[in-house]
Amino acid sequence: MTHLLHLLLLACALFARAAAAADPLPIFDAHLHYNREPDYHFSLDKVLALLREQRISGVLASSRPNDGTRLLAEAKPPGLQVVPFIRPYVVRGDMQSWFGDPKMYALIEREYQRGYYRGIGEFHLYGQAAASPWVKKTVDFSVAHRLVLHAHTDEEALEILFSHAPNARIIWAHTGFSTAPDKVAAYLERYPGLWCELSYRTGLTDRQGRLSPEWRNLFERFPGRFLLGSDTWIDARWDSYGDIMSEYRGWLTQLPPAVAHRIAHGNAEALFAR
Repeated sequence: MTHLLHLLLLACALFARAAAAADPLPIFDAHLHYNREPDYHFSLDKVLALLREQRISGVLASSRPNDGTRLLAEAKPPGLQVVPFIRPYVVRGDMQSWFGDPKMYALIEREYQRGYYRGIGEFHLYGQAAASPWVKKTVDFSVAHRLVLHAHTDEEALEILFSHAPNARIIWAHTGFSTAPDKVAAYLERYPGLWCELSYRTGLTDRQGRLSPEWRNLFERFPGRFLLGSDTWIDARWDSYGDIMSEYRGWLTQLPPAVAHRIAHGNAEALFAR
């Protein structure tokens, strides 16, 4: 009987994988950059074709400078929800200094006047740099205008951001890269305005692509608090875009369908519902 049950479970798993391959789960890419350095790796038409091919339902778009984000937002592509974020960078070096530069705060204010931005980031911030007065002004601006912050931070900076405004809404890029699952759970309990984005996140699966028990438990315990992203910060990420999405879909099939759908696209769609 045990052998028969094992075969039945294996058959069910194979059937689920086959079904997913035939009809891929839509994904909302909650960490996409369309940077111009010095030019765009893919044309706008090629980017939109790639997103259609990969069944991407929406994107959280940011860029350095913000021109690429505006291209995506103003294209208004049918069937794709583009959620534009203001990035406080013009050149790569700004990521090392934006938090102390009043010109970057002025950039945020100026870009916001375009009327379609939904958030600020992705920005990089570590340790006590998050205590900067210009960071606090940025957090306060986000709360006043109902914007979401997209923060690439360590744990200390994340805590400082919420100390500026406990009611802030923050997407934690990469979920700290390697922060222990139990500590991620503690943050999710402590901060109701926190969502965890999973690009480059270590420890999700083993080498065979099997979801770790710790992360499975975390996803099932907090199904509404996780997002997926590609983080196309360099050309190689665009070239491997299909592989990135396939890897996500591989472990999503190992979760209960309702949980998988929320993480794949439902959570982002709910967060950015108009």
